[in-house]
Parts: sequence; structure tokens; C-alpha cells
Amino acid sequence: MAVAETQLYAKVSNKHRSRSTSVLLESLLAKGFPAHIAQKALAATGQKTTEDAAKWLHSHCNDPSLDDPIPQEYALYLCPTGRLHSRLQEFWKESKRQCGKNRAHEIFPHITLCDFFTCEDQKVELLYDALKRIGDNFLHCFPSSISLSLHSSTSYLGFFIGDSHANILKEFALAFSSEALALADCHVKPCLKQLHLTLAHKFYPHHQKTLEQLAKCINPGETCQWVAALYSRDMRFVHYQTLRALFQYKPQNIDELMINAGDFIYVDPTQQSDVSEGWVVGTSHRTGCRGFVPENYTERVNESDTWVKHRQVEVSQVEYVFVTASRFFTQTENEPNVKMNGEVNDPNTSRSVTNVLSLQNATLRRGMLVMRHGERVDQVFGKSWLQQCLTADGKYYRADLNFPSTLPKRKDSMNHFEYDPPLSSCGIFQSRLIGEALLDQEVTVSYVYSSPALRCIQTAQHLLQGLKIDQKVKIRVEPGLFEWTKWEASRVIPNFMTVTELAEASYKIDTGYRGNFPLSSLVPSESYEEYVSRSSTVIKQIITACPSKGKGVILIVGHGSSLASFTRPLLGLPARDSSDFAQVVRKIPSLGMCFCEEIKEENKWQMVNPPVKTLTHGANAAFNWRNGIVED
Repeated sequence: MAVAETQLYAKVSNKHRSRSTSVLLESLLAKGFPAHIAQKALAATGQKTTEDAAKWLHSHCNDPSLDDPIPQEYALYLCPTGRLHSRLQEFWKESKRQCGKNRAHEIFPHITLCDFFTCEDQKVELLYDALKRIGDNFLHCFPSSISLSLHSSTSYLGFFIGDSHANILKEFALAFSSEALALADCHVKPCLKQLHLTLAHKFYPHHQKTLEQLAKCINPGETCQWVAALYSRDMRFVHYQTLRALFQYKPQNIDELMINAGDFIYVDPTQQSDVSEGWVVGTSHRTGCRGFVPENYTERVNESDTWVKHRQVEVSQVEYVFVTASRFFTQTENEPNVKMNGEVNDPNTSRSVTNVLSLQNATLRRGMLVMRHGERVDQVFGKSWLQQCLTADGKYYRADLNFPSTLPKRKDSMNHFEYDPPLSSCGIFQSRLIGEALLDQEVTVSYVYSSPALRCIQTAQHLLQGLKIDQKVKIRVEPGLFEWTKWEASRVIPNFMTVTELAEASYKIDTGYRGNFPLSSLVPSESYEEYVSRSSTVIKQIITACPSKGKGVILIVGHGSSLASFTRPLLGLPARDSSDFAQVVRKIPSLGMCFCEEIKEENKWQMVNPPVKTLTHGANAAFNWRNGIVED
């Protein structure tokens, strides 16, 4: 047993067991479920209905932790609803789009009244009773409005609660803490420091001004109902990443996880280093089972997406609604009515953050689309792919339809393709399909830059063919766009095809282009700092070389590492730590892309959604018709 789980067992083993049962529990017991498992299911589903709990139990029939006495963790939050909540949600959306994700995006808008605490499954009903009693006592003295004043620093932005109203909320939290201890034997720590509603946390300092501008569009005096509610989470996965399945996946091997679209998967980042590329190992929130899932079938979501909001019923009310209907409006100290783009913000008229920001987005200039190459042959057939395709006299033949029909001619040895592999047939199809999608979206590509790797040049070529501009726009081969050389398996710089050889092989190459970073300057096994510096320098030189008139897109075809290393310098973001960088890169699939737009009047770039959707597909294993068809 893991140390952490041993501590969790010890945490709950010596507590008294409550003998009280509820109508929901009795219904599950009548169905034949053991009491401790039925109580676990009720706690995990928010004690809402027998049907929810029974469904959870059937889904977790193979959960190895089903009998473990590990309780849920609970927290008491005060959450806004109504128009104020809508304005806060608009801020959440726009701040993420404008400045990227920060820690506040992990959780919905709330004021924390009590930190997370544990409660045994069989005592959750008593916890509800505790909140009901305190809610009844405080209902008459809860403030008719809550004063909110905006506070900002280089790493935090949010509303502070006025002292008089904060004191009432602290008394409410303290009373609940005492009642929860008396009734449910729960040790609850109330929040007695400065109460606040966080808008943004742990963001980059240069985003402070933009976030403040967005926050000033929120009128904290909007009509609001404040809801005090209990939320629970699985304490085993507190420090894990949460993924959501985009598609159904049926296991091909015994160690793989069955997932349905919408399933949540808990992933421990510290356990992924030995996992095969393109896969993650995690635990299903729906079933409790653990296994491998294809990474490109998932997306990262917020940790609170798996939290459970507990029920509101007549007998055991766990949610209290406090109506604050006044138009109270508090501004930051020494600040007049807030201005946005030169316009005065009327506190009596709530303005949509989205509408305000449309003024900023009206004059977008250039765009830069950074893309990873398509599927390469060694990704499918392994590093020894070339040996599978050579005859005894050294001639290339197509051993599988996913091998390219031919290889381009080069003057030196064909063996150099081993470390500079071409696209597979699927990679060629992928690239052309993305080009056609860009054409459908009427994307105007004005410049194309490619890494010197053959797979990147081929990707660019087929993209241009899909766009139907391969006769107009030529590929500029830029050695400085090559990936981090430390990751090269050969530990040397590959022997790339020359520009002349590429042109002779009918690739649409700009033979007059001279790279910003000479090929001879690429250093084998360069340090991470050297790679970051090279990437930042080259991408800025490319931007400078491309005229800013018009709305043409600069297409950069590179590697998985390109998406972060070429965009972050434009966004003014520092480089990631090398360990985090590697984790991010390994998740980027073939033709993964990101898109930056220039806001020229503000002299900055911002990340926006790419103009086309992602391309997702499953694996297709090799097949021999003899096996299982005519042979036993």
C-alpha cells in the first residue's frame, strides 16, 4: 500500500461509525448493496437520488478502491448567481482568451468560507444538518448586499469583501465549523483572513493591465443571489491533472482504459515519463479503473469539473440562497468611473465584456500559424523503417501502403533518410487535408517557412497543394526552425537534402532565400537555453522580414517543440522550464497547430483559436490475412 493511502486509512480508521440511515441508503440496502459501499456511492454523487448512486455503483463494479474507507473532501463556498455570475463568467472566458489560463480558471467564481475537510461517508447527512441549522440561524442577519472592491497586484486580481459584511460571513463559517464538529465529527477550518472573490491568480505580470481593464467591466452591484453550498472532491487526485475524453476509445490491449466521450481521467504528471509517446496512464473518474489512453483523444480541463455539488432537499438542505438585490457599487480607492477604450462605464448599465473587447479586435493585422509536420514513417514503422524497404541491391520498394510510393533523389547515400525521414502516405494525406480546410476557411497564406527536415518540407508542400497556391507561394527553408538538437537520436545534425536537391525533386523551394540561421551553426546536443535563444531570435527575424501590410498569414512548419518555442516570444512569455517543456511537446500530435494574431495598434500579439479544427484519427495495425482466416 502506498504511503499516502496508508495515511488516509489511518485518518478514518478510529472514528465512530454513525448508525443513522436515510431513505436513499435504505433503498440501496434493499437492492442488496453493502452499507459501506452504498454510503460511498451516495457521497460520491452528492446524495441526490438512488438512481444516481446505483449507476455509480454499476460503473465502479471493477474499481479496485471500491472497498477503501477513504472519504470525500468537502468545502463550503459562497457562490454568486444571476447577472453578477454571468458577468464573472464572461470575464473568465475573455481573460483566458486574452491572457491565457491562470490558476483562477481552475475553479468557478466563489468566496471560500471553509477550506477542504474530510467527512466520513456515513456522516454526510449530519454535515447537511449542521449547515441547515446554521443557515436557519443566519438567514435573518445575512447582508442585503455584499460590498466588493477591486484589488490588484502583479500576481493577484479580485474583489475584497468589505469588513462589515466579511465579519458576518466569518461568523457564519465559524458557526458552521463548530456545528460540523459537534454533529458530524468533522474538523473544519473556517476562513478568517481577508475574504475575497478571485478573478485571476498567478498570471504573468505583463498581463496585469489587460486583466484590470477586463475586471473594470464587471459591475459588482449587479443583482445577485448568493448561494452557500457544499462541494466535494476525491482527495486521492487533488494534485493530479484532469483530462476529458473527446471521443470513445475501446481498448486494444488489456492495460488500456475504456473511455466514453465526456469521461474524466485523472493523470499524475510525475508518472508519465516512462509512458510511450502519444499515450498517458490515468484513472477513470467514471469507473475508478486505471490504464493507458491515447493522449490525442483527450483535452485538459479544470480540476473543479469533477467536483460534486451536493443536493438541496426539504429535510436536509445543503444550499442556502441569500438574495442581495440592491444596486450597490464599490470602486477601487481614488478611482473615478472606470473608462474602457476612452468610454465612461456607467455603473447602472452592465456592459458585456465580449462587446467591449470587440473594439480591440476590429483591426487585427497579421497572423502566424505554427504547425507540426505530418505523420513520419518512423513514427509508424520504427527507427529501422528503411531496412524494411530496401532490396538486396539497395533499391527502395514500398513494403506497406503507408510507406511513400517513392523517395526523392539525393546525391549522397540513401541511408541519410534514416535520420531525416519522409512523411508516410497518411502524413501526406493529413497535410493536404489541412491545406484544403484552410482553403475552405479562406485563409490567405502569404509566406511559408519550413524547418530543413524533409518531413516538414513535404508537409509545407502538400499544404500549399491543398490551398491551391503551390504555384504562387514558395517554401523558405530556414535551418533555425529545426527542433531542439538534444532530441536527435543520432546525436549529430542530420544530413539534410540541399535546396538544389529539393528543387530538382519538384518541391516548390525559394532558392533565393538565405536563412537567418546558417545550417552550419546548428550545434549537436545544444542546451535548452541555446535552443530557446535560437528560436526566439529566428522567429522575430522572420516577423520583421514579412511586411505587416494586409492580413496575410505567415505559415511556419516545424516540429512539436515549435508550437511553444516560436509563439511564446511573440506573446511576451518567458520560456517554460525544460521539464515542463518536454511534457507539453510530447502531447502535440501530427499537424498540431496554434495561431497568433497581431494587434498592431497595441504593438503586441495574442493567441487565438486556429482557423481550422484539429485532425484526429485512430491507429490501424498491420494485418496478415492468413492469421485467423485460413490458419488456426
